[in-house]
Amino acid sequence: MAPPVYFELSWSILSSIGLITFFISILVAGIVQLTTISIIPIVISAACALANGLCYYAFYADTYSTKSRAVAGGFADVFWLIQEAGLSMYSYQILAKVLQRQQKKVFMMLFWTCILVICAIRTVILVSRVMEIESPTGNIQTRIDRLHMAYFIMIALVETLNSFFLLRTFAAARRASVTVQSRTARGLFEVLSRSAEIRLAILCPIGISRAITYSFQATAQAATNTASQLDRFVYTLECMFPMIMIVDVLASKLTYSKVTLTNNERSRTRSRGGGQDVQTSGIEVEFLVRTESEPSTRCHIGKSAGIRLSTRETNSEETIPVARHGSELGHSATCHA
Repeated sequence: MAPPVYFELSWSILSSIGLITFFISILVAGIVQLTTISIIPIVISAACALANGLCYYAFYADTYSTKSRAVAGGFADVFWLIQEAGLSMYSYQILAKVLQRQQKKVFMMLFWTCILVICAIRTVILVSRVMEIESPTGNIQTRIDRLHMAYFIMIALVETLNSFFLLRTFAAARRASVTVQSRTARGLFEVLSRSAEIRLAILCPIGISRAITYSFQATAQAATNTASQLDRFVYTLECMFPMIMIVDVLASKLTYSKVTLTNNERSRTRSRGGGQDVQTSGIEVEFLVRTESEPSTRCHIGKSAGIRLSTRETNSEETIPVARHGSELGHSATCHA
């Protein structure tokens, strides 16, 4: 019997989604500057396209030799690992720059422990999958299903961990911006907080749902019942998740662009002898944003890329390190009292 036509199967659509998001990610990276954060959607999308394409070769193209199909199945699992574990690397890149001292140590230890467990489980799945292709038996498929349950639960757990630290950091930063009555900083951290909440709201249900639905998988990589069809739908959402990252990158870029525009207007007003920037009850806040094409001699240049908020009444200041996320996009910001 001839194998089914490639574009008659859902794997072709999923691979096409990965290919499209790959090119969109490259386009966005060219706009906002190529950084570690902007590279992550590119890598995840490429892995998605390759994994789903190889899935067809390994499990549907029966005309090829068993050895070739086993090799394709092994590489498909590697790319699925890159795609699914890579989803959490976006949050990791932010947290690795904003967390300080003890918090950073705790986060790093927990995060990499989860990642190592995920890699170990996926490796066992890979070996089991190759064995299943070479000599199909029901016992091996049952083992693969159970391993996937643990695998997807760990993915949900690691994203929950990321979101906990992100929301905690952004909430503290937003409170600090409210204290000094800065609308610009408050708006920035509201954007970043909502982004973290969206990632948590999407990735955690995806991980939990796939852990449940995959347990009903009866045939390797085939949607044969309602639960497996639901699993395919949830995986489709996972394939489209890089679009959330792209929106997040563009939103951060837009926010910093607004800050730059505001500061330019303030500078022009000051040069013409205008009033103060922001002054309420002795509190004055000034944002200076440095971009690659617009250097500023008033910005501090050093290891810290945080936003510093200070008050003249109490002579106190507070640094918001999350601005390093902005610097990853080619910006840095400093506030002076």
